[in-house]
Amino acid sequence: MSEPLTKVDSAVQGIDVAPEKQKETKHRRASSSANGVMNINDLEAQGIELQLAKETQATGWKINTSPSTVEDKEILKKLLTTPPVKKIDLHFPLGLEVTARNLKGVTIKDALDAIHKQFKKRADDELDLPYLAGFEWDKEESWTRLIVHLRKDAGQPATSSKKKKNKDYTIFINCMPVTDFSIKEKYNYQNGFDCYFETEAIPGALPTAQNSPQKPPLGLYAEKLSGTAFTAPRHENKQSWLYRILPACSHPPFTPIPAPNESLGLGGEPFRKMHHIPNQLRWDPFDHDPDADFVSGLHLIAGAGDPTIKQGCAMYVYAAGRSMGEREAFYSADGELLVVPQEGALDVRTEMGWLLVRPMEICVIPRGVRYQVRLAEEGKPARGYALELFQGRFVLPELGPIGSNGLANARDFQAPVASFDEDCGETAFDGPNEYVVTGKFNNALYRTVQRHTPFDVVAWHGNYYPYKYDLGRFNTIGTISYDHPDPSIFTVLSAPSDHPGTAIADFVIFPPRWLVGEDTFRPPWYHRNTMSEFMGLIQGGYDAKKGGKGGFVPGGASLHNVMSGHGPDVDSYEGARNAELKPAKVGEGSCAFMFESCLMVGVTDWGLKTCQKVQAAYSEHSWGGVKVHWKKATVNRV
Repeated sequence: MSEPLTKVDSAVQGIDVAPEKQKETKHRRASSSANGVMNINDLEAQGIELQLAKETQATGWKINTSPSTVEDKEILKKLLTTPPVKKIDLHFPLGLEVTARNLKGVTIKDALDAIHKQFKKRADDELDLPYLAGFEWDKEESWTRLIVHLRKDAGQPATSSKKKKNKDYTIFINCMPVTDFSIKEKYNYQNGFDCYFETEAIPGALPTAQNSPQKPPLGLYAEKLSGTAFTAPRHENKQSWLYRILPACSHPPFTPIPAPNESLGLGGEPFRKMHHIPNQLRWDPFDHDPDADFVSGLHLIAGAGDPTIKQGCAMYVYAAGRSMGEREAFYSADGELLVVPQEGALDVRTEMGWLLVRPMEICVIPRGVRYQVRLAEEGKPARGYALELFQGRFVLPELGPIGSNGLANARDFQAPVASFDEDCGETAFDGPNEYVVTGKFNNALYRTVQRHTPFDVVAWHGNYYPYKYDLGRFNTIGTISYDHPDPSIFTVLSAPSDHPGTAIADFVIFPPRWLVGEDTFRPPWYHRNTMSEFMGLIQGGYDAKKGGKGGFVPGGASLHNVMSGHGPDVDSYEGARNAELKPAKVGEGSCAFMFESCLMVGVTDWGLKTCQKVQAAYSEHSWGGVKVHWKKATVNRV
């Protein structure tokens, strides 16, 4: 195998079609050369560096076939180098050398013609590496020639170098149309939870057999993203290597900014001024906000702990009426974010690729990963819930006696494949456009403005990445004899504490399921819990709480804190107490969820007062009419 590409430059955008190739003759007059076309030796004398056409990396061309077989004919007309040169030597690692010539500037076709002339009579089985991988220019080895790199397969075929935004082009992702995107097939996924993945948007971008070569392929920077300490046990260690055009550190200093809403607050004050109360709380559906994007529409409602010592969690609701700007990105140093859409699909762009997240799906964005949230359908508002985990990370719960399968299966989790933009200058600080990056740090917001896109990761590998999951794939387990099982049987993801079996946060769902228990009160029973329970409703109705005005409805929420008694409302109880106990499927078209935590959570001023959604009559409405069924037994004494 040839050496990996290390100095291929892509700065040829804006150079249009080159003129047709001219044959060089000994008596050609100087005036036959096009203006601006240089002699390669003059470039060396003046110290002018070459930049190569990126299109040569993805021609899919077999060197013993005519260049006319290249699928995208337009790239053949592109100039091979910038500045354009009259001729240049093309050197193969094993010693062969050919020369490409054109007085009006050597094009990609000129280079391919010169190579084809040497290999056109060779059979396929005579070529160990039959496909062109690209060219490399190394001024330290030779200013006046390029190194030719070959590969075993065709790789990714070339497409037009110009970005396309075609409003009429539509693809369908799981039956939902998605339009107006700049990268075809941007929604590609790798399947598995906690798996090791590797992905590259351009063939050859990942280095072979090492993480940080002296000169990474394609002139990229290697950057390690660590989700755990370097010395974490191997089975817990989470990290990914990113190969990007510019490193993430290349930005001006961050400066504090005012919070976009009262629930976040300048300096993170709302988190430090929580109200810890034992009362049961329930909220009406939270308002939409047509003027907010995902970040400004994110409202802290409850939480506990301290992100500076990486302990605890925070619970949010969000409402977005517009997309984040195309040149905006956000990240949190505080923790890992679990997003639960309730209304409106989210088009989430992360450094590591795209995620389309709709209601009845969830996504998790790890600590530190930069991302941008757009509305998948512009004009359709989005609303939902989120939990930020300051401590540890989400994992699949242990199955114990259930066995090796059930609940959420690892194969159904999806991670994005690499996808990138090119928008930068000659250095990190002189690009043509400004990108705003907002960071969350100790529950306060900071901002910097940089001159290059943060979405420039061409390839990555590792086991620390964003992912999504379709809640419809959850394999519900329940009783087939008697008694209602503990809600832990519905856990999708868990964030364990240091104490076995106790979670900083569990994400639990109550999807459609069959109830068949004999002589059993089938809804959840009345209970007081050492865990705090924050519930939301994605769609439909919940079998233990009635909907309607003042009830538990989609877009609303409830909180039952540590040891606060709760359970079915009076109507649900009476209905279940008197129901005919035949097999029944509950929750058709419905899904409720719960953020369950071992922590005593506080509620923000916004959650208690400003949002004006707290149902003051919740307790009375739910349990004020609970009936007394007790009857004193008569005891006969002898």
